[in-house]
Amino acid sequence: MGREGDRQGDLIVTWSEMPRSPGHVFYDRLQEVLIAGGFDLFVETACQSYYAPKLGAPSLPPGRYFRMHMVGYFEGIASERGIAWRCSDSYSLRDFLRLENREEVPDHSWLSKTRGRLPHEVHETVFGWVLELVAEKGLIRGKRIGVDASTMEANAALRTIVRRDDGRTYREMLTQMAQESGIDTPSADDLVRIDRNRTGKKLSNEEWISQTDPDARIAKLKDGRTHLAYKPEHAVDLDTGVIVAAALHPADKGDTTTIEGTLAAAEKNLARIDAAPTKDQPSELAADKGYHSRAVLKDLNGGVWKTRIAEPKQPGFSRWHGDDKARAAVYANRTRLGSGVGKQAMRLRAEVVERSFAHNLDRGGMRRTWLRGRENVHKRYLIHVAGHNLGILMRLLVGAGTPRAAVARGLAYLVCVYAEEAAAIFLVAASPDFAILLVTATADPG
Repeated sequence: MGREGDRQGDLIVTWSEMPRSPGHVFYDRLQEVLIAGGFDLFVETACQSYYAPKLGAPSLPPGRYFRMHMVGYFEGIASERGIAWRCSDSYSLRDFLRLENREEVPDHSWLSKTRGRLPHEVHETVFGWVLELVAEKGLIRGKRIGVDASTMEANAALRTIVRRDDGRTYREMLTQMAQESGIDTPSADDLVRIDRNRTGKKLSNEEWISQTDPDARIAKLKDGRTHLAYKPEHAVDLDTGVIVAAALHPADKGDTTTIEGTLAAAEKNLARIDAAPTKDQPSELAADKGYHSRAVLKDLNGGVWKTRIAEPKQPGFSRWHGDDKARAAVYANRTRLGSGVGKQAMRLRAEVVERSFAHNLDRGGMRRTWLRGRENVHKRYLIHVAGHNLGILMRLLVGAGTPRAAVARGLAYLVCVYAEEAAAIFLVAASPDFAILLVTATADPG
């Protein structure tokens, strides 16, 4: 019986003895797409001015930095520590990162440092490059755009909030209230009782701010919890599902306030591929009733967007007080919304736009962020969404948008043929790139 003992590493390992990766059909095909498009040369040119020519140790190459964040989307990993660990654990991902055998996977701290040194504009440029790559395959129409927003839990706890006026914490405020009521040294139970019985108990972003992440805002998440959060907002091509703009707004801003910035980003990105809407050829804009307001419809009426925004039910009659432009915009939107084309656009909006949030936030792992600062989070989110758009391109090329879906497409069939004098078993395994046929036969079926 062999026994385990102390293991001593090999002093010399030849090239032929080094482990090799059999490769992954999804990442190998994605690598071909990125190399054919000149991805590494593009990002190195865009980031060249932010790297020192001759100073210190070699930095993390830009192509590797952006690839690792794309892996975060494809593998559904939220934290950068998890991304670094997953890449270290897979030879296929090492090949995707273009690492040599003796090179180590960059530590998560390198991702953080590189993201801090590269400005927000560089990440927007890379996001636009992916849009151009996807547009070359005809996956961006730009004729029907759907807009919606969701919530992203921030990397900060409510117990860290302080008052904006004097910097007191929530516990210090309750302690002062207890002392004013006659309790000199209040206990924890006393503070809980005072907090339960006090009036005006709602937390307001105008009065409270987080010490750890000042950009986060108090909001109600999709699951009903109240937490510090951000508000991601997507503009999605309803014909293909490609996200043409991914904005990140403060969580306390309403939909009617943030739609202007998201549409401006969508127009800018569509202009890069010559698909921007114009007044002569406006694009349809589909959104839910949270975006319906007289001011929004009046500003968009007659412009580059033909609105189809759901209208909430209102009791009684609308009073316009002489605002004829608002009345004309609301009635025109109502007419377009009730048409057959409008109903179809609203059905697509409910399906396609909501699916983009499910892929990026829930399956992609970004429902909770592990970064702090709205601009810092948005840098990571832009590359995350760029991975989503590349997944749509990969679905066109190999029939699967994620590595797990590519593996699941493999099929296997087991066929047994039985006769009185012989029997045979056929096993057929097929995948997008190869097929295997195994046959076994016997002359004695018994």
